[in-house]
Amino acid sequence: MDPFSSVLAFLFFGFIAIVLLVIAVKTIRIVPQATVMLVERLGKFDKVASSGLNILVPFLDKPRAVYWTNVRPGLTSIDLREQYIDLPPQPVITRDNVTIHVDSVVYWQITDPVKAVYEMNDLVGGIVQLTITGMRAVMGDMDLDHTLSQRDQINSKLRLILDEATDKWGVKVTRVDVKNINPPEDVRITMEKQMTAERNRRALVLQAEGDRQAAITRAEGEKQAAVTRAEGEKQSAILAAEGAAQARLRNAEAEMEALNRIAQAVPNGDPSQYLITMRYIESLRDMTRTNNSKVIFMPVETSAMLSSIGAIKEVLSQTGEQGGGDKEIPPPPRPRELPR
Repeated sequence: MDPFSSVLAFLFFGFIAIVLLVIAVKTIRIVPQATVMLVERLGKFDKVASSGLNILVPFLDKPRAVYWTNVRPGLTSIDLREQYIDLPPQPVITRDNVTIHVDSVVYWQITDPVKAVYEMNDLVGGIVQLTITGMRAVMGDMDLDHTLSQRDQINSKLRLILDEATDKWGVKVTRVDVKNINPPEDVRITMEKQMTAERNRRALVLQAEGDRQAAITRAEGEKQAAVTRAEGEKQSAILAAEGAAQARLRNAEAEMEALNRIAQAVPNGDPSQYLITMRYIESLRDMTRTNNSKVIFMPVETSAMLSSIGAIKEVLSQTGEQGGGDKEIPPPPRPRELPR
């Protein structure tokens, strides 16, 4: 074989190899896991190629490419996993005419790839615009205070609005989260002052409540102490009264015993007269303990008092010694001694 024929044969087989390679590339497509590929035949939708190895008809079948916002242009595989869109801060006017800037995150998932591609030209851009308009509609019906305190309600309303609007696009909105709500600077300063005043008010309320509880506790303690002290004084008075009663009872018993003995020793005497005489002597002793006591009143019954003159003399002699030597009283007749 001449060299020219060899070159022609090489070129022919090379061309055949290139054609077969192109056909293989156009025919065999591998789709990653959790993604699908839409296949069009002669410009019309034909089938959905699932993950794995897929065979296409060369030059007739063609994967459908998508051109969505924030997605690589010409992408042919459609991700079926849950995705999110992080929206930049958007201006929103509340019902009380306060302009706030709100940024949020939308979580969504494609449930029908055919609708997602053929029902909406720019799926991601459409979701972004729906989120912005829905957020302005929801927060526009609320005051500033409500937008700051009712984020869960805002998230729920936004999710329902977006889920209903994107259902015809084959998209399921799983969650919407409002991340930040930034009011204007002057409004923020006013809110900080209000919060500071509210915290101070709560601190004063808590302090007053603590003082009230402390006063109640202190009053209860004082009340309990007073009750305990009164109980103690009551018990002490009862015991003292019982002791005095017992003492008087013992004295009465002793005097009764003494009178009985006197009555036995002096059958013809009057024991009560003896008791009266002893009381007089005790009274005289108390009267003569001071220097000012100069007058002594004697009982009229002189005959009954003769038995006690000896004792009276001793009391008067003690008084005379303390008073500076008064005249000595002559001793009276010695009374009869009682048997012991």
